[in-house]
Amino acid sequence: MKISEIVDAVNAEVLCCKDKLSDEVFSACAADMMSDVLAFVKDQAVLVTGLCNPQVIRTAEMMDIRCVLLVRNKRPDAVILELAETKGIVVLSSRHRMFIACGLLYTAGLSGGEHCV
Repeated sequence: MKISEIVDAVNAEVLCCKDKLSDEVFSACAADMMSDVLAFVKDQAVLVTGLCNPQVIRTAEMMDIRCVLLVRNKRPDAVILELAETKGIVVLSSRHRMFIACGLLYTAGLSGGEHCV
């Protein structure tokens, strides 16, 4: 799924890296604990989270996550957006709660990827 399709599916605002909206993601991971994200299978994915701090971007970089979708209208500060920009990670914000955002992405055709052990 293209990141632009994620934007449409959850009616998100693009906060960073608009030039990467044609990039593809193949699965999604939803978590507020970055330790849970680290247990996720490395994949070109989107991370759905309500956590809004620089650690989210650093974790996304380590896990080859191409897009971070902040839920509940979270707005990152300039430090977070600057870090995401330098790492080439798209940052989106949606008004939806995590459960609804995940449901909308699943309905649009995005899978959860492989299961963690």
